[in-house]
Amino acid sequence: MAIYVVMEPPGASEDEAAERAVMVRDGFSLIAFILPLVWLLWHRLWIEAFVAFVASVVLMALGETTGFAFAGAALSLLVSLFVALEGPALRIAALRRRGWCEWGVVEGDSAAEAEIRYLAGEDEGRVAGPWTAEPRPAPAWPASTAAAHTGPALGLLGYPGRH
Repeated sequence: MAIYVVMEPPGASEDEAAERAVMVRDGFSLIAFILPLVWLLWHRLWIEAFVAFVASVVLMALGETTGFAFAGAALSLLVSLFVALEGPALRIAALRRRGWCEWGVVEGDSAAEAEIRYLAGEDEGRVAGPWTAEPRPAPAWPASTAAAHTGPALGLLGYPGRH
């Protein structure tokens, strides 16, 4: 069974959100591996397609100029592999940037079955995880930890004894 992330459109009523919801299959995409730019453009990931194109061209040019044509081709193949593996995550991130909300994750043999489970509202098809829980407010920091160190710090490293 495949896992599908259900994304609902922003500002829609419950019925409209269910009608316009997008199912994004989480997993390796063979089409994205074979034709990464076409796959990215098909899903309207313009910036990602531009970055993938530039990366492929730079890697091929680097391979040609240094005399390592095979290495350049192999490295540009890594761009295809990245798009095939991370394409669904890029698509989900693009939908989040556009204001879409993640309803949850549904399991199904096909997109149609996952959509039926989503529309039926069955919790048996919904995969449990930290993304399905209600968001909780962050715990308050104790006042003692905020005032414990007043000197300069670089990242996680402090300078004990120096003020």
